[in-house]
Amino acid sequence: MTFRAPVRDLAFALKTVGHPELLARAYPDLDADTVQAVLEAAAAFADNELAPLNRKGDLEGARYENGTVTAAPGFADAYRHFVEQGWNSLSADPEHGGQGLSKAMELAVFEMVHAANMAFGLCPMLTQAAIEALTQHGTERQKRLVLPKLVSGEWTGAMCLTEPQAGSDLAALTSIARPDGQGGYRLTGQKIFITWGDHDAADNICHLVIARTPDAPPGVKGISLFLTNKFEVKDDGSLGGRNSFRPVSIEHKLGIHGSPTCVMAYEDAHAELVGELGQGLAHMFVMMNAARLQVGVQGVAIAERAFQQALGFSQERKQGRAAFADADGMIYGHPDVRRTLMLSKARIEAARGICLTVGVLADLADRAETEDERAAAQARQELLTPIAKAWSTDIGVDVASAALQVHGGMGFVEETGAAQHYRDSRIAPIYEGTNGIQAIDLVGRKVRMNGGETLRGLCGEMAMTAELLTETPDLAPVGRRLAAAIAALERATDWLVGADNIAALAAATPFLKLAGDVVGGWILGRQALAAAGSDDPWLQSKAALARLYASQVLTLAPGLADGLTESGADLEATKAAVLAG
Repeated sequence: MTFRAPVRDLAFALKTVGHPELLARAYPDLDADTVQAVLEAAAAFADNELAPLNRKGDLEGARYENGTVTAAPGFADAYRHFVEQGWNSLSADPEHGGQGLSKAMELAVFEMVHAANMAFGLCPMLTQAAIEALTQHGTERQKRLVLPKLVSGEWTGAMCLTEPQAGSDLAALTSIARPDGQGGYRLTGQKIFITWGDHDAADNICHLVIARTPDAPPGVKGISLFLTNKFEVKDDGSLGGRNSFRPVSIEHKLGIHGSPTCVMAYEDAHAELVGELGQGLAHMFVMMNAARLQVGVQGVAIAERAFQQALGFSQERKQGRAAFADADGMIYGHPDVRRTLMLSKARIEAARGICLTVGVLADLADRAETEDERAAAQARQELLTPIAKAWSTDIGVDVASAALQVHGGMGFVEETGAAQHYRDSRIAPIYEGTNGIQAIDLVGRKVRMNGGETLRGLCGEMAMTAELLTETPDLAPVGRRLAAAIAALERATDWLVGADNIAALAAATPFLKLAGDVVGGWILGRQALAAAGSDDPWLQSKAALARLYASQVLTLAPGLADGLTESGADLEATKAAVLAG
């Protein structure tokens, strides 16, 4: 289960995605040498400290005993080193102790962390989300006393939404926060599936919890956001007594065993309001959207980890007579195995590019020079976020499954480790909003609400790339196939905007896949153009990956567009196939 962080791939992706010229103006100190130095240092930590703990975390996991949770073996020490080296504070505002680097840079670092040890990466990932929520909506006291500790990593953050009766339907939650008469609240209720909700790796754990006040209206309008800390935070910043909430168990899960997933009971716990009463869902969405993008990065990361292991296995496993002479008889020399691996590589690079593009857009939405540039970046970021989360995590599962297949029977036994990657990958399409919910968000809020304007603008930009590809001799097939795929996406968008609600919802998941496939092809096309004319074999391979993706993925786009326009037509009629009799 050796792992080597893909530093060169990440550096090239950062150089080619989004609008690098705008980002360079927004972050003038973030030059190529700085990017390389940060990536290499993060890679050393991921390779040497986190990756070796991954298998032990899977086998032994976090432990729950006597009402407390102990992190998986080695995780607490690794977290302390993670904090000491400054990896927790990369993109946070220097006003609160952060380093002020770009969001895209942070995502690149976290891809290596998640790939090395996905269960570990969940802890600082959720802290980053808590930082964003308190930065935007925290009170002066919270920003003064809590936020710097989260930025430094001395304390960790947890996101607490789900209840036994309220999963995706947060309007059904029943946790209640009663005013205590002193400006604070007393929080009572139970939350489930709380990632790193309790552990022994940090001095304090800050829970951001959605709950209702006694007089709140029903539904989502009655939801508010509260901060409750494992240990009281005094006015001088020191820690006081233990708060009255605790874990009552941890879940026994398919994967990510090293990440403690807690059932939390709040029993009249001291809490503070975050933001405004009744705006809890809107405030929490700041945290959720940050986490959704990070989960997309997890999909890329677990795909990269699984791919590396399968590639290594294919170059060591000798079976049958190989067709390619350069493989020395190993299964890497079988065309079907090589096609599986190289298509996986192309899809990983496409997903990586999508996620980093969203990171760049987040940076530009914050720091671009003009209001128009900031607004355009914000609109495109919102459009691509559900694609980054859902499409990339689907790629993670698909590539992990393909990697297991490359191992054959050896992949189906736990000793090789391929099965762990598949098990770990499977949660990413589920948490932080299932991929079906991401698809509904895409078609409902991001496409239909503005008549498809933002997506059509992106299609226009992608079409210009397709034209450039068509004019480049060895990339002309990519350009033609990308142009046809863009036309299919535009046709599907036109249909979606005019479709009725049931038809649009039924088409949501295939529409997101179509959009992700096309945007992924655009990413690979841009990278191939950036590498064109180079004598470096590694850079020359970018054209080959783009051609492979275009032939194997983009050619399917017209059929996807045809199918999604009819996907809802027979849903009512087919129910008799399962319900009749």
